[in-house]
Amino acid sequence: MNILDKITLNKRNEVALRKSLIPVNQLELSVLFEKQTISLTNNLRNSKSGIIAEHKRRSPSKSIINNSLNVQDVAKGYEDAGVCGMSVLTDGKYFGGSLDDLLTARASCNLPLLRKEFIIDEYQLLEAKAYGADVILLIAAILTRNEIKQFSELAKSLHLDVLLEVHNKEELQKSIMPSINMLGVNNRNLKTFEVSLDTSKSLSSLIPDDFIKVSESGISNIEAIKELQPYGYQGFLIGENFMKTDNPGASATEFIKTLEQ
Repeated sequence: MNILDKITLNKRNEVALRKSLIPVNQLELSVLFEKQTISLTNNLRNSKSGIIAEHKRRSPSKSIINNSLNVQDVAKGYEDAGVCGMSVLTDGKYFGGSLDDLLTARASCNLPLLRKEFIIDEYQLLEAKAYGADVILLIAAILTRNEIKQFSELAKSLHLDVLLEVHNKEELQKSIMPSINMLGVNNRNLKTFEVSLDTSKSLSSLIPDDFIKVSESGISNIEAIKELQPYGYQGFLIGENFMKTDNPGASATEFIKTLEQ
């Protein structure tokens, strides 16, 4: 089993447990459930930098990245830096995140928030909405075409933007549908953990222009972004690069300033 299979298996058990504890009608009663969402798609379309900055404590490939920062400071710092949106990891077992992180980020900033999660059930979309997310991530590698359609259409009805993540041509081809807003190409090979920007480059021409193109993983410097912009990428998900510093907000500020020069 590769890491993605392990995470997905664990996630099915986790979601089954949460569904038994918190019924859907309770999620729908959340104050945030009625909140108007903020569009990450629009922000990326109108931005020069296209940075989506991530809050991530650890990862299966890098173990601990940063355990000492609080979400509130990171969210405020990112907002002050002028990022387009913030990605919040809510997986506990492998990434050290939680839905409370999403709640804290929502209370701390007015950025579009992406719930970065391994979504395998509609219930997780209702959770995302109840905890203040504006965007959900769907990972093509763990979903069938029907599931992608079902989840993305539900997301639309909840006014959530959809970022769909692919790793190769096959995943991309099964994922193109009108209920998706953004197509993210993950440069990390989930079997080997190797990262290559060539993945984003080679898939760029296969992504129709109606979708905002986002490149994810392995973007650690300005050069990488400058290299990908000619391929039509307007969004760049950056986690580790900011999170491994003592002040992610200041790092993001510096990064964006340099990028926009």
